[in-house]
Amino acid sequence: MRIALAYSGGLDTTYCVSWLTRERRAEVVAVTVDTGGMTAGDAVRTAERARAAGAVEHRTVDARQRVWDGYISTLIRGNVLRGAVYPVSVAAERTQQAVEVARVAREIGADAIAHGATGAGNDQVRFDIAWRVLVPDLPIIAPVREHGVERSVSTAYLEEHGLEVAPGTALTSVNRGLWGTTLGGGWTHDPWQGPPADAWQSGPEPAVPPGRELVIGWREGLPVSLDGAALAGPELVEALEAALAPYRIGRGIHLGETVLGIKGRIGFVAGAAQLLIAAHRELEKLVLTRWQSFWKDHLGQFWGDRLHEGQAFDPVMRDIEAMITSSQRRVAGDTRVALAEGRFLVTGVRSPMSLIDPAVATYGESHRLWSGEEARAFAAIAGIPSRLAAAAGEAPSW
Repeated sequence: MRIALAYSGGLDTTYCVSWLTRERRAEVVAVTVDTGGMTAGDAVRTAERARAAGAVEHRTVDARQRVWDGYISTLIRGNVLRGAVYPVSVAAERTQQAVEVARVAREIGADAIAHGATGAGNDQVRFDIAWRVLVPDLPIIAPVREHGVERSVSTAYLEEHGLEVAPGTALTSVNRGLWGTTLGGGWTHDPWQGPPADAWQSGPEPAVPPGRELVIGWREGLPVSLDGAALAGPELVEALEAALAPYRIGRGIHLGETVLGIKGRIGFVAGAAQLLIAAHRELEKLVLTRWQSFWKDHLGQFWGDRLHEGQAFDPVMRDIEAMITSSQRRVAGDTRVALAEGRFLVTGVRSPMSLIDPAVATYGESHRLWSGEEARAFAAIAGIPSRLAAAAGEAPSW
């Protein structure tokens, strides 16, 4: 049996390589999909680990641009933050990883396709739905889920077969990607417990540098330059994340609904994602009408929720993307952002499409398109519904 396995290089997927090779006598082709956060050294070590565990072949697929084009672009344009804090980092990555593994499975003539997700998390749903859409004829194998393998058990299994497991691996999980890093561990299971001192970074942290400003250029609702340097989307995110890291910006905790309907909690570091969404939102306020913003954000949140739940292939997603893309034709210009320890502030926006026109009116000061009497009449008419309700017995309490 030839199996294409989604391989991260972590504990669970390394266990899958070893178990499938030894217990199922399978030929495992381990497929690592780079969706950001992977260095050249990481790629080499991941390939070596897959082969050491028994994989007959290892492939690394660079999918950063595809993640950007297919998912992150809409997450930015839709101002999508799950629970108002978390930028839906992992869902976009998993969907594209599933797509790339399915593509490899077809290329190698795989008899089955596999992942290392557990039976209690979101990733199993994302992989399963994608593969049932893309490669419905291939059986899905998920050893960790099927046998209820706990991390302590998989650690012991690998060590028994001569594979080294770093201390603490069974207690924590880290997922690095283009749109952020998520952190799991025992502390996330207790909603009253805060993160340990080394949750964000092991070892002492360097001093925070002096505050600074940076300028992001935008075209059609997407960032296209950083401090005047034109960059493709993935490269801009990586450069911005590097600039923010010394300021410890983007650290947070998200608690919310999982795909399975239970509550879940994770730590995350996603400074670039948070900053880009905040800056984009401010630029939109300058150039979009009230109802453009309302409906676009409303649909963007729905789109993000469906992506989180593994439903990226639902046709309604294409319909929503078309509306969001249309709304972004005027979202062009620059945003200026000030950085300080642990925080940022969008201090300025400018655009040739600006809806602020001092020749028409200046808020709270002057106006030219209407007279004072017309303003008084408007205020009187605007209050009519509340006056009628009060007269009918719905008087306000004060």
